[in-house]
Amino acid sequence: MQLVIVESPAKAKTIEKYLGSDYHVLASYGHVRDLPAKDGSVDPDAEFAMEWETYADKSRQLKAITDEAKKADRLILATDPDREGEAISWHVQEVLRLRKALPKEVERVTFNAITKPAILAAMKAPRELDTDLIDAYRARRALDYLVGFTLSPVLWRKLPGAKSAGRVQSVALRIIVQREREIELFRPQEYWSVEASFEHDGTPFTARLTNWEGKKLDRLSIGAEGDAMRAKADVEAGRFTVASVETKPATRNPPPPFTTSTLQQEAARKLGFSASHTMRIAQGLYEDGAITYMRTDGVQMDGSAIDAARKAVIERYDGGYVPDKPRQYQTKAKNAQEAHEAIRPTDFSKDRAGGGDHARLYELIWKRALASQMSAARMERTTIELEDGTGKAVLRATGQVMIFPGYLALYEEGRDDDGDEDSRRLPLLKSGDAPAKRGVAAEQHFTQPPPRYSDASLIKRLEELGIGRPSTYASIIDVLKDRGYVRLEKNRFFAEESGRLLTAFLERFFEKYVSYDFTAGLEEELDDVSGGRAQWQSVLDAFWSDFKPRTEEVKERQPSEVTAALDEFLSDYLFPPKDDGSDPRSCPNCGDGRLALRGGRFGAFVACSNYPECKYTRRFAQGGGAAGEDSGPETLGTDPATGLPVERKSGRFGPYIQLGDGKDAKRASIPKDIGELDLEWALKLLSLPREVGTHPESGAPITASIGRYGPYLAHDGKYARLTSTAEVFETGMNAAVVKLAEAAANGGRPARGAAREPLKMLGKHPRTELEIKLMEGRYGAYVTDGETNATLPKSIEKDALTLEEAAQLIDARAAAAPAKKGKKKAAPKKKAPAKKAAPKKAAAKKTA
Repeated sequence: MQLVIVESPAKAKTIEKYLGSDYHVLASYGHVRDLPAKDGSVDPDAEFAMEWETYADKSRQLKAITDEAKKADRLILATDPDREGEAISWHVQEVLRLRKALPKEVERVTFNAITKPAILAAMKAPRELDTDLIDAYRARRALDYLVGFTLSPVLWRKLPGAKSAGRVQSVALRIIVQREREIELFRPQEYWSVEASFEHDGTPFTARLTNWEGKKLDRLSIGAEGDAMRAKADVEAGRFTVASVETKPATRNPPPPFTTSTLQQEAARKLGFSASHTMRIAQGLYEDGAITYMRTDGVQMDGSAIDAARKAVIERYDGGYVPDKPRQYQTKAKNAQEAHEAIRPTDFSKDRAGGGDHARLYELIWKRALASQMSAARMERTTIELEDGTGKAVLRATGQVMIFPGYLALYEEGRDDDGDEDSRRLPLLKSGDAPAKRGVAAEQHFTQPPPRYSDASLIKRLEELGIGRPSTYASIIDVLKDRGYVRLEKNRFFAEESGRLLTAFLERFFEKYVSYDFTAGLEEELDDVSGGRAQWQSVLDAFWSDFKPRTEEVKERQPSEVTAALDEFLSDYLFPPKDDGSDPRSCPNCGDGRLALRGGRFGAFVACSNYPECKYTRRFAQGGGAAGEDSGPETLGTDPATGLPVERKSGRFGPYIQLGDGKDAKRASIPKDIGELDLEWALKLLSLPREVGTHPESGAPITASIGRYGPYLAHDGKYARLTSTAEVFETGMNAAVVKLAEAAANGGRPARGAAREPLKMLGKHPRTELEIKLMEGRYGAYVTDGETNATLPKSIEKDALTLEEAAQLIDARAAAAPAKKGKKKAAPKKKAPAKKAAPKKAAAKKTA
């Protein structure tokens, strides 16, 4: 019997169908083991020896693989054709070796598409495992572990509120934070443009003022309204004739087929997909046999695929739409072993696959790959200059005429910036013509700051800098979002307070390790390991011998020293110069105190040196108070019932109201929808929860209040959402009973077993590929993959929960569950005596 191991069940089912009954195909469900999340999993003192641990949720699958391997004559490892795929095969082989179940004949095969011809061809060309790729995987995994487990504890002790740092994720975060700084430092500059509208032979066109009063103008030359009006008047007064017409032929060649990076970028631009969503859909298309492997740096296509693409173009258009010779593209990837064939359809005759997002992404891949083998677009670019009789003003009009669309008939690559004037249509003009002037306009403009990064532009920037690798970009971006270091608004990344502070800390104390050149250089060294040009332990040793002493040095510093260093490092951001020349660190509340950065339980903030007499504070993210300052508590009045002051304050989670002081003080968050806050509103909020009345059926009270997720009604463990804060105080008994009944019927958060909507979709389990959801249950938040539920520990905030943390919780729960079930099933039988049962348990424990 021949045993074939692949990653996923979908892949296994298809491959077994193509290979026939002589083969048995099993899925490993991705990686089967990893470094345990504890100190000592990588030992730098023992040549970076690694302690691997099998995933708890893979025990059943590994047992099936082990049982089949013992019966097999030949083991064929057919995991994905990249570094991670090579690593999965290696892990499976090592597990079987340790379990003494490894067949004598072990071979590795790879294929770029899940089609019958590709699979059968791969089976005829087996090879051994690629030790260079395995070494590169081990080096990367060890590096990420060492950085994470060495640096993260330093962050927890020295930078309250920081969750983690990573070798590549921290550099990606720095890129986003630096763009935020550029935007804040940007000062808009006024400029004016002057354009005249003309018409000739019934065709309208516009021309821009490019020369005035003997000077050539650039974009910022006219900076004041007065100058713009004078220039406008001169153009209005002038009689313009065509001084020159310049026509140049131009061609545009098609872009190459997609790589992982360019697919992520284009899907973000044209389809609005995040990088992780793009890769999930592409994975499905690959496993369905619709496209070739989607993790690749290569731009070349197989010869038979090129022939098929050219044939499809001729059938769709005609022979003029294909060049005389097939187009050949060269990859820019330095590591040839990881540069596979480009992403393309497996069958060019199919212009559609699946439905919904699968169909949209497939169409994009199909068009791009087909267009890559089409003829260039041919056009004429025309520049027309018009002069007045005095030579005082010169206008220029530009445009282009499409001669032959070529590949543009099918596909045009998206852009991150705006279009230009070249697409305008111009009339046929010759020197000496005097087109009719229809009007002149002077428009005011302001220079714009650099745009915040989108998924597409961030990936493009990472690739330009040589940081990370395309297959990791989706996970890097997800980690930054999951950790709360950045947020995504209108498809643009904004740096959060925690992300800015973490970046400042790393720039101050670990500058080398978040520098672009160092990170890119390290990526090249790891690529050298993949290519067999470097020894993986030497690369690790060079990194560790410098990184470890640096972390030890920072560990020795007191938190107050770290805060003081960050206060100085961030001085220009936190305390920028004031327009009136006064001391930017002077406390605006008491006048004689000085402001400085302080560290607290929930992160950094700016406070007055006269605390506690002066309670002025400002959130770290407010950078000099530009986003509004908190000058300490604002007294709204006195509660007539208690005589205690009611104050408006600002905390880590925003503004709130406080009644009284000390441990017994009562607090309430201020909702965003109540408008101007006064004493009456404050007392209403402090009075919550409000009892609406007694439920007519159960006799239990119905209450209205405001929680973390907004206003709601509660009754006997069942809940119903309200749409506004006003409803909390206005909803009566009849309306409350109806809303609670509707919530129960629609699966809000009512009786046990009723359907609930997830708080958040976290993504697919990295090992089982089951979809993981964050849910709100009767006894608190939990995560589920549809088969196993795991309660969220109090130490993990819902908003900060990552996919990997959720997967680990589910794995741990799943590992504990079988033992409990076993005990329940064993109890009724009572056949075997206790003494005989003990060895079975011990054996089971040893096997696990």
